[in-house]
Amino acid sequence: MLVFARVVQAGSFRAAATALAMPKSTVSRKVSELEERLRSRLLQRTTRKLSLTDVGRTYYEYCARIVAEIAEAERAVSSLRATPSGLLRVTSGLNTSYLSPIISAFLERYPEVTLELLCTGRLVDLVEERFDVGIRAGALAESTLIARSLGSVAWFLVATPAYLKKRGRPRTPQELEKHDCLVFGTGSRFELHLERDGQTAHVTLSPRMLVTDMDILYQVAAAGRGIAYLPAFRCVDDLRARRFERVLRDWSGPATPVHVVYPSTRYVSPKVNAFVDHVHQRMTPPPWELGPLP
Repeated sequence: MLVFARVVQAGSFRAAATALAMPKSTVSRKVSELEERLRSRLLQRTTRKLSLTDVGRTYYEYCARIVAEIAEAERAVSSLRATPSGLLRVTSGLNTSYLSPIISAFLERYPEVTLELLCTGRLVDLVEERFDVGIRAGALAESTLIARSLGSVAWFLVATPAYLKKRGRPRTPQELEKHDCLVFGTGSRFELHLERDGQTAHVTLSPRMLVTDMDILYQVAAAGRGIAYLPAFRCVDDLRARRFERVLRDWSGPATPVHVVYPSTRYVSPKVNAFVDHVHQRMTPPPWELGPLP
């Protein structure tokens, strides 16, 4: 069946024999034996060209799929033995500093892999832009991508002890309107949604500062300039060290899910498999959940 498929693809017995590295007489004999077993003529042979009979065309469609399966199986087995290597293109959102130690450990573990990491606020089309893997925060849109959960990011309202001593501690979500609030975003308003024991609270804030850079948001909050709404990975260490304190501890905002995604394919390269497994292992549980939560 393999020889027959190669004859059809090559267009002649001679070309197929070259591709298969076997004598032309052997190629011809194998096709004849196949026809004899099927009791059907598969090829019309002339001195100028070969053409498929109707039976041969139907049979070739099945053979071509089987040959492709064989090649796929060989690649899959080879990948199990292969060492991850080459260029790995990864994309993630902005403000993903929690990836730094994870990626550093990956590069140490796989010295033959070269990493290109694009951090952007736009949604990257992995297939169209030829990226191997994506790290995505938020709800996933419907797609053909394969996704593995990496957990979720909690958000905390925090402030320095000095700020809370000076301005007081809000007791209800509505009291946030009287404070200097620091949030991630754009515009003059910020809609804050909080939950507690089945209750929900929606507060429209006029923040003292809105910013689209998480580093700036963190630094201004650490300087005691207001109550900040920060993701867990940017404030958990400070909360445990008491540089920050939780505000409205009983209330929490919606957590942000995080996934690693990659294009759907039956053959995944060793470098992609290695990266996905490594990130999943290091994010289970997410590093900001290690140790007691503040």
